Amino acid sequence: MLPILTDEEIRPLIPVDDECGLGALATPLGNLPLAAVSVSGRISGLLAEVTLEQTFKNTHAQPLEATYIFPLPDRAGVTGFRFEVAGRVIDGVLKERGQAREEYDQAIQKGHRAAIAEEERPGTFTMRVGNLLPRESAKVRLTMTMPLPFADGEATFRFPLVIAPRYIPGAPLGGDDVGTGTANDTDAVPDASRITPPVLLPGFPNPVRLAIELELDDASMQAQSVRCALHAAVETREGGKRVVRLHPGDRLNRDFILRLGYGAEAVRTGLSLSPDNEGGTFALTLVPPTSISKSLRPRDVLFVLDHSGSMSGWKMVAARRAVARMVDTLTDRDRFNVIAFDDGMISPPAFNGQELVSASDRNRFRAVEFLAKVEADGGTEMAHPLQRAVGVLGKCSPEHDRVLVLATDGQVGNEDQILRSLGTQLSGIRVFTVGIDRAVNEGFLQRMAAAGGGAYELVESEQRLDEAMDRLHRRVGTPVLTDVKVEGTGLKLDASTIAPTRLPDLFAGAPIVISGRFQGAAKGGVRLTARDAAGQPFATELAVPAAPNPAVTTVWARGRVRDLEDRYVIEGSPGSLADEILRLSLRFGVMCRFTAFVAVDRAEVVNKGGPIHRQIQAVDAPDGWDMLKDSAAAAPVFAAEPTMDALSAYDDGTPELDRMVKAEVASPADANVRPATGSSGIRRGASVSTSRAKGGAAGAPPPAPAKPAAQSVATPAPTAAPAAKRAQSVAGPGALAKKVKTIFGGGSKREEAESQGAPAPAVPLDAYRARARELIQLLAGAADETARRVRLGTLLVKLGMLLEDLRSIGADRGLLAPLTALHEELQKAVLAPTPPPFEVTAEQVLRAFAQGGSATQPSGDDGRRQSFWK
Repeated sequence: MLPILTDEEIRPLIPVDDECGLGALATPLGNLPLAAVSVSGRISGLLAEVTLEQTFKNTHAQPLEATYIFPLPDRAGVTGFRFEVAGRVIDGVLKERGQAREEYDQAIQKGHRAAIAEEERPGTFTMRVGNLLPRESAKVRLTMTMPLPFADGEATFRFPLVIAPRYIPGAPLGGDDVGTGTANDTDAVPDASRITPPVLLPGFPNPVRLAIELELDDASMQAQSVRCALHAAVETREGGKRVVRLHPGDRLNRDFILRLGYGAEAVRTGLSLSPDNEGGTFALTLVPPTSISKSLRPRDVLFVLDHSGSMSGWKMVAARRAVARMVDTLTDRDRFNVIAFDDGMISPPAFNGQELVSASDRNRFRAVEFLAKVEADGGTEMAHPLQRAVGVLGKCSPEHDRVLVLATDGQVGNEDQILRSLGTQLSGIRVFTVGIDRAVNEGFLQRMAAAGGGAYELVESEQRLDEAMDRLHRRVGTPVLTDVKVEGTGLKLDASTIAPTRLPDLFAGAPIVISGRFQGAAKGGVRLTARDAAGQPFATELAVPAAPNPAVTTVWARGRVRDLEDRYVIEGSPGSLADEILRLSLRFGVMCRFTAFVAVDRAEVVNKGGPIHRQIQAVDAPDGWDMLKDSAAAAPVFAAEPTMDALSAYDDGTPELDRMVKAEVASPADANVRPATGSSGIRRGASVSTSRAKGGAAGAPPPAPAKPAAQSVATPAPTAAPAAKRAQSVAGPGALAKKVKTIFGGGSKREEAESQGAPAPAVPLDAYRARARELIQLLAGAADETARRVRLGTLLVKLGMLLEDLRSIGADRGLLAPLTALHEELQKAVLAPTPPPFEVTAEQVLRAFAQGGSATQPSGDDGRRQSFWK
């Protein structure tokens, strides 16, 4: 369920004139400021140096401030920022975040052009570019260094391109939101409004030009194979260099994933140093030995499976298969259970509520049989099932290997809350995360795996599943080395700087990198000790290398800062840790959540005290998200078609660009911009009394929330009966008392109360009647047939939203029947060549509801249609 913008939020987005440009297509909600995104870089072995360039264009008649919420690789250390505008290049400066914001805001108020980049989460960033003049463009460049994970002879370069909708739990906070996104800030996600950009419905013409070009440096390590997982790319040789380029025309709707096959022997155990005037930084690469002993230790394994609404389609199929494959690898000496969650939790009913059962053939079969019936539904309430799993494993014998496996797309906004709730309980538990998505929240899943000393595995397609599960099977099995420790032998290591903080166990085929700081001269070496699978001691020593490696410092600083940020969250935000994070970020020039890059063009004043058009960039719907496709089909809305005259304003003379413009105009799509606040059935818990509305007068009936906690543009929601039937097929007859919700509705509060024999709850309707009065205004006379069609499309969306909210609070079915009939006819009308003239009847229905009365009560579906539309 994805709420739509209110009239107040839409109004400032509507362009003053009719101009639009490539990358800024005109829609009923306004022009999109982001014109192009370019990714270029150089991959040397297991290290990549990357530049991200974003181009913004102002297609409005007044100065523009554009906001863009975008992803970056969570392991990347952002070390540089440049702002290019009006023929000038301004180097950004990394400052404390509050100071950087103040400098940016003052520059905008004084009329200077400015840009600021901020980190919201590991992997989630915000870019703001302000005071762009009409028809003016600007470019911002972020430079970063990132390590490439390596396993089974293959390195993976992953560059995310879109922020997927995230589930936002919690109760709305009072006051103004801290950001401009589509979700209200809540007590569980205080910055929800900073991580929820609006989403383009599927089928919208490609709004952004995307280019990706990577040079492969064969001098250090030569890739024997190159695979691009989700995009069409071409590899060429230019001047002795290998270059991989993305084919033009792709959208920013999925991760770019490049896998480089170097061979299992390409990476060896080794030590790298980067000396400086305070000592230096070291990085130790540890490759597991090939000869290992086998362990007879039994395992206690809990599989936690996300089956929320965002997992629908291929992701649910892949997740079921993934967990079933892992269950099938267990042996009789192991114990296990499966917890499937959406906004509730279910386990195999045949286990009779036992926390762990023997992994016998019979129990494994029962678990696989259960998994086959799990469907995608509801919200992503992840904290409780993880707490339950950790609680069960915490009571298990330390003589067993305790393992937690989480299979999900990770699309939640309360990552910090989840990590804080688990705290130090993960000690002694090995956590593995399986990210299943083409726009996965990798930052969160990497953090979970690191906190549990385990590993993360990406499944971006069904084709990748078998390969990923074979690899994960070896990880969930007995590690090659445990209890890893590092000490200096002549090299004075600073133990307090070691990253990662919890040294992970070492698994077959998967090297690990341990880094940190050292003091004094770069001499001597390091000694690494551990225990193998049979508990026998293992040790190796490495000498200081002759040649320095400057990139080591950036990689360490990013990893160390990320570890400290997680500690900051888990330990309750101690000030000393905040100071340490800020010091490290500024000292080593690596951006973090406490710092920001800011650049101000002080060469001229372009808009001192004048009006400014503020707009947040709408992002593509993630590829493979069936829930978004379904909602788009249920509520078609018509987008304005750009004209060649308007697009010519940004014709840069490039023949290829000209052809792209003509192609876009030649194939308009029935799609629109829509805000998206959550992934899997957006939180439905806020009632009229708790929903926050901006600008509401005290004592007045609460108006419609500007960004409602739960809204949909779908067709009327299914009744409780089908939802309950689905629950019964999944959880058995004994689970029917479970609260059932689906992504587009389910049992209402009234229906839930009736099913349990309780009296129906009182339903306050004042705010909803006020919203109906607002809808009547959309029926006013339009200038022409095109304007009328747009108004009817907007009415369709908002009426569907109103119906969904009324159902969610349990409004009487008889009261809703006239509105439902109106909604059904509107769906037909907006698709008709010429919508029939039924504005008068529609006004009567809406006015009857708004005034507290009811229109003619229907008797069945046919009677309803006849009474309203004959």
